[in-house]
Amino acid sequence: MSDDALQIGSVRLRSRLIVGSGRFRDFAELKAVLDASGADMVTVAVRRVDIQSPENVLHHVDPARFRLLPNTSGCFGADDAVRTALLAREALETNLIKLEVIGDPRTLMPDTIETVAAAARLVKAGFEVWPYTTDDLNVALRLQDAGCVAVMPLAAPIGSGRGILNPAALELLLETVSVPVVVDAGIGTPSQAAAAMEFGVSAVLMNTAIAAAGDPIAMAHAMRLAVAAGRCGYLAKPMAPQKYASASSPLAGISR
Repeated sequence: MSDDALQIGSVRLRSRLIVGSGRFRDFAELKAVLDASGADMVTVAVRRVDIQSPENVLHHVDPARFRLLPNTSGCFGADDAVRTALLAREALETNLIKLEVIGDPRTLMPDTIETVAAAARLVKAGFEVWPYTTDDLNVALRLQDAGCVAVMPLAAPIGSGRGILNPAALELLLETVSVPVVVDAGIGTPSQAAAAMEFGVSAVLMNTAIAAAGDPIAMAHAMRLAVAAGRCGYLAKPMAPQKYASASSPLAGISR
């Protein structure tokens, strides 16, 4: 575990916890959360940031310490997402983009057809694309083939905190794709974050699980520990489940 850095495209991260920057009470809380989380990367919703304002989230996230991952949150079509990504690149001087194309405003589920179309266009435009998607294997493969540097399946609907609803689909996806898999959305507790990492995902991205907690700073610290523990557990290769009991102390040689 001494050198377990994560490489996604041109980005190298020490922490496998990626944190969103929305929904916090104020910028002081956001800063404290980032400190407690140990994260190296922070996502920023470009359409929700007033770049011209002297008081926006970009002034409270140290670019020397955190890698910014702008996202296209709030976009409902490929054209809209591509346009937002281009604005993000111009404003933030980065080719990184977390691609979000929403299909249904009630469930916030991704429009996978538009996501694949937008991803292909953005890759051709020189972006390193991190796409938010479902756990559908065929969609993940199409995104990989389009040139995305990662795939980011949801564990459950955004902000639901329900954890991994379809472990079989996630397991199959991990077995098949060759790019890093980042669980994005649906994680609500440290145990769920640890479980995702034990599956073998490369990282976990979350916002609501921390921001909506009673104590966001304590939760950020808990998620930091959970992600690290889950990753360590995955690397340690857990024992296979057994049908029957197996004594931890051998019974052979015991005097009766």
